[in-house]
Amino acid sequence: MSVAEPFVARDSRPAYFRSLAEAIRDPDELITSLDLPDTLREPARRAAVSFPLIVPRSFLARMRPADPDDPLLRQVLPIGAENDSVEGFIADAVGDLHARTAPGLIHKYHGRALLIAAGSCAVNCRYCFRRHYPYQDDPRRPDDWEPALAAIEADRSLTEIILSGGDPLMLTDSRLASLVAHLEGISHVRRLRIHTRLPIVLPDRVTAELLDLFASTRLATAVVVHANHPREVVGDCAVALKALAASPASLLNQAVLLRGVNDDADILAELSERLFMLGVLPYYLHQLDRVAGAAHFEVPEATGLAVVAELARRLPGYLVPRYVRETAGEPGKTSIH
Repeated sequence: MSVAEPFVARDSRPAYFRSLAEAIRDPDELITSLDLPDTLREPARRAAVSFPLIVPRSFLARMRPADPDDPLLRQVLPIGAENDSVEGFIADAVGDLHARTAPGLIHKYHGRALLIAAGSCAVNCRYCFRRHYPYQDDPRRPDDWEPALAAIEADRSLTEIILSGGDPLMLTDSRLASLVAHLEGISHVRRLRIHTRLPIVLPDRVTAELLDLFASTRLATAVVVHANHPREVVGDCAVALKALAASPASLLNQAVLLRGVNDDADILAELSERLFMLGVLPYYLHQLDRVAGAAHFEVPEATGLAVVAELARRLPGYLVPRYVRETAGEPGKTSIH
């Protein structure tokens, strides 16, 4: 049996279509499913008006029932604090809109540019730095990509293209392959990077066709997944990560430092060790982007520095993620030290 077989659908559509359709989108259903206090219902309904809830059932199954402080639940449950106005927390926290050079194309850093490949995700993380991003202004149909692809072709300094979103794996395998084929046709593009949360929250998105794409492209490919807590990378998620790690793509993880989720050296050390056993190298630990609605997740940098120092004391260097912040207008991520 090949490594990809567990992800092959039994009907005409990939299994992840069904998983996505069955995801929880109603705060009341999430609260009822986990036997959470009724006092959470009204704040969750109000917060979900401006930034809707979506939680795949695979991710739900990794949460502890009857625990409002479960670290996985905290990442996805809308709460009243999201509607608070907090000084310094703004809609475009990392300057994406200023850096847009064509519809769907963000060019901040030398040598690489980012394509907003999809405007949706399989999970709405409540700290998402693009929770206010105007996805409706970006390409939706294949022909809409022509200005962005023309801009990439015209700029020979661009050697790496990053697919982001939303989540680029919300594209079907055929549409993703078509976009990658266009990038392959641009001779100066040598590397492809895909930033995705789907292998973590919707593991059956790792299909045989996706693995075949990574095996066949001429582009050197890195897949950067996003897991924040060791309990995320278990069960079907662990199987999916192993399948990705067996492909030619390099597999990295980026996490966000989140209050009440992973602001603890024990948790992050376990995350790094568990990821490495699945073939994933820690990459970044992000200081929270100061996006409006996420202030309650912020961890003081002094705490973050202490946590990373403890990780460096316990772990080999290759298991210690780089602690960084993104600042609008800067030429790259800034290390925090």
